Amino acid sequence: MRVVLILGTNLGNRLDNLRRAEELIGKFVGRILVKSPILETPPFGVEKQPPFLNYGLLVETFHPPFELLNLLKWIERRVGRYRTFRWGPRVVDVDIVEYGNVKVDTPLLKIPHPGLRDRQFFREIYGYLNLYNRYEFKMKEKAWSSR
Repeated sequence: MRVVLILGTNLGNRLDNLRRAEELIGKFVGRILVKSPILETPPFGVEKQPPFLNYGLLVETFHPPFELLNLLKWIERRVGRYRTFRWGPRVVDVDIVEYGNVKVDTPLLKIPHPGLRDRQFFREIYGYLNLYNRYEFKMKEKAWSSR
């Protein structure tokens, strides 16, 4: 299954955090097909914190959604993440943005990621991954603009 992951970091050696997370994703999650450039973005939600580095990966994986979520949380911990508060600073964050055409809506996991609506850099990353013109994304954007 092809999945879109978006990684972010705003603590410590940000480039090294992303490099380490990507290495673990390639080793344990699946084959990385495409990656976007790294973007520096302002914090979302809680503004009084350092800026983030964010980028996206298109990955081929065999892990089902909840297994993938647990594996990504394990990778975050391996890179040094510890839980603080929602939208707080973090060593690394790896979000499942899309999982093929699968939709999940639980308190623990939402696919597609709700950030597609709220965060411009998600859309920029989709452009770099050559996913922006996909039918599903255009339909989502039309639906969001009508709200």
